[in-house]
Amino acid sequence: MNTFQSLGLRSDLLEAVQLLGFTEPTPIQQKAIPVLLQGTRDFVGLAQTGTGKTAAFGLPLLQLVRREDRYPQALIICPTRELCLQITGDLDKFKGKKEVLGVTAVYGGASIVMQIKELKRGTQIVVATPGRLIDLIERKAIRLEEIQYVVLDEADEMLNMGFKEDIEFILKNTPKRESTWLFSATMPPEIRQVSKRYMEQPVEVTIGKVNAGNASIDHQYYLTQHHSRYEVLKRIIDFNPGIYGIIFARTKADAQTIAEKLIREGYDIDSIHGDLSQPQRDKVMGLFRDKSIRLLVATDVAARGIDVQGISHVINYELPDDTEVYTHRSGRTGRAGRSGLCVSIVTPKEQYRLRQVEKLINSRFHKMDIPTGKDVCRKQFFHFIDRMLEADISHGEYETYLPSLREKFAGVEKEEILQRVAALEFDRFLKYYENAADLNVREDVRKTKGQSQVAATRDSRSRRGAPADGNYQRLFVNLGTKDGFYKASFLQFILDMSDLSKDALGKIDMREMNSWVEVDSRAARQMIQSLDGKNFRGRRIRMNDAESGGGRRK
Repeated sequence: MNTFQSLGLRSDLLEAVQLLGFTEPTPIQQKAIPVLLQGTRDFVGLAQTGTGKTAAFGLPLLQLVRREDRYPQALIICPTRELCLQITGDLDKFKGKKEVLGVTAVYGGASIVMQIKELKRGTQIVVATPGRLIDLIERKAIRLEEIQYVVLDEADEMLNMGFKEDIEFILKNTPKRESTWLFSATMPPEIRQVSKRYMEQPVEVTIGKVNAGNASIDHQYYLTQHHSRYEVLKRIIDFNPGIYGIIFARTKADAQTIAEKLIREGYDIDSIHGDLSQPQRDKVMGLFRDKSIRLLVATDVAARGIDVQGISHVINYELPDDTEVYTHRSGRTGRAGRSGLCVSIVTPKEQYRLRQVEKLINSRFHKMDIPTGKDVCRKQFFHFIDRMLEADISHGEYETYLPSLREKFAGVEKEEILQRVAALEFDRFLKYYENAADLNVREDVRKTKGQSQVAATRDSRSRRGAPADGNYQRLFVNLGTKDGFYKASFLQFILDMSDLSKDALGKIDMREMNSWVEVDSRAARQMIQSLDGKNFRGRRIRMNDAESGGGRRK
């Protein structure tokens, strides 16, 4: 059996690991730690979230840096504030309370003055988000000249968020680094380019298939019509009492709308999206972590870096456009050896995308029947009975009330008492689901002759290059993959800028320097007015009608 003792770690680190309850290293730790302890080898580690990557690079860093030198020797770069704080907290646990070695977190949304003061007091390891780190470099508040080890954690997420130039700037300004360690869940071409440009013959370790999903996650889907999506979401939530999960929406408007509707209907839920201030976001995440709220609605951008243990369900209100994003969504559950569920609500038109994701994650989706109203009520009822039987009655003076209770219920049969308890607890459910419709789409009877003719017409129109639905107008925009976008993030960007719904968009065709977007002709003017002339990272956005000569497809 592999042990931490066999990896070459110092005795104090082994003691800290033992106190944390780690019995044996995970696969990524087994393969990474002996290489990283050398301190001179570049390294690429491909593994899913929740596989122990923080310890894989954190323990070697704690052993390699010199306690006596009170300046930054190691730099860990990660995409979000939440991940930055999580890594810092984990390193503090690994090094133990008696260790004087300093680990400092620097990130946006907090006082830069206080962070500068902490850096001046002296530290050996800095954990940073790219934007705040560059702010500190420009203020000459941090020295990178003596950095020997650079870790890029969740590198694919950082590149998806548009941090490529920032990362390259940081790597160029660490001239004395002895090794660069890159950890990622997926391996898009951009990461391969970074590794070729800034790393020398890196040791590459892959745990499982690249991009593959966690084997402990069960991937399920429910097939329904588009207009029933919200009702299906409610059925999923109600059919899983005790659920603790994240619901992914495409846009911040969708996230807010879903959360507001569910809150009005009595669910313990909130949302995080780009419009929240950092204090608001911290408050929501605090409530979610201590389970004061059991459900969180999030966009992909807002959820990056969230690391919450014990999440039972990830629910895709809609599948992401970029199949690699699915890997990151599903990776929020099934962590640390636990099992998890990733559930997707899918319409008949979207089924082909399930096949694409299956190829990516090398795992099959299981089709589930949408629960009936009776199914939901039955599940909730027995969950309540189980909770009642498991209730702790050892504390409190319940015996003092027993004589009064016996007197009160003297003429009432036990069955009637149980019925009345059930009525009090489930009256809302019973009334709501009394005449609940069947929301399932039966694949064998889905297409009538007329629908097949319509589908054939759509296929014909698609082959001619016309949009499959509606009267779309093709727009040109001078933004592309070189601006740090991939399809899902670009979709969210233009929807957020224009306040249009996803239904208004057709096909998106992205290139390195520019893109073409199909928009419902009735919404094209709003889209152009919302984006044309605006600034994106110092560049002026140009959007116009592609057919009128504004943009020519190469």
